[in-house]
Amino acid sequence: MEKITSTANDTVKKAAALSQKKYRDETNLFLAEGEKAIEGLFNTGFEPVEIFTKKDTNIKCDKKYLVNDAILSKISTTKTPCEIIGIFKQKKYNLFDIIKKKKILLLENIKDAGNLGTILRACKAFDIEAVLLLGDTIDLYNPKVVRASVGCFDLPVININYENLKNFENHTIYSTALYEDSISIKKIKFKEPFIIAFGSEANGLTEEFLKNKTVNIKIETNTEVESLNLASAVSICLYEIYN
Repeated sequence: MEKITSTANDTVKKAAALSQKKYRDETNLFLAEGEKAIEGLFNTGFEPVEIFTKKDTNIKCDKKYLVNDAILSKISTTKTPCEIIGIFKQKKYNLFDIIKKKKILLLENIKDAGNLGTILRACKAFDIEAVLLLGDTIDLYNPKVVRASVGCFDLPVININYENLKNFENHTIYSTALYEDSISIKKIKFKEPFIIAFGSEANGLTEEFLKNKTVNIKIETNTEVESLNLASAVSICLYEIYN
């Protein structure tokens, strides 16, 4: 295992740059911080490119570097760096492979990394087969999303545009939108293939999205709380579908 001691090392600089979406897009690589996240990615078929660690690891990777705290701090996106950081290749999925999936979740314009990571965990728990990211949604490979997903990162996820929605004409679209005709999710029998759609934390689904033919659904709550956290709402809906 090669030893690196300087934060000015080119390999370290390139790894640190992956905290920025621009460099993740250019290289098709991303950061994973912590042993649990790295093992989860490795066990679900992600290919490690480089490992930076304070101690030896059993993760199979051609390029392993023994480093110090200063280097881990340089690469890390957290205040307290983990003792191991990995760089992995991104997975790319084809739109036409996703179309074949029968249970799909769509997220439009969501911004919170923790929410996206938590939602991926819920999708994994309740047998959602793929996720569509629409509009100005946070990057899937943002380090905070990777951490929040906690080993549930192998679900097919793709970014789409509004034009792409035409390819899902055989799917019933269920939209979480509070209209007068919105139906309680408890009264819905979900018909496969389907897409269940959620909008941004602040504004919900856009009118542009809701121009599509959709079945509008809602979660019934008391009147004491104006709205639910997005990840909580997704988890409740997916639980109802699953059961």
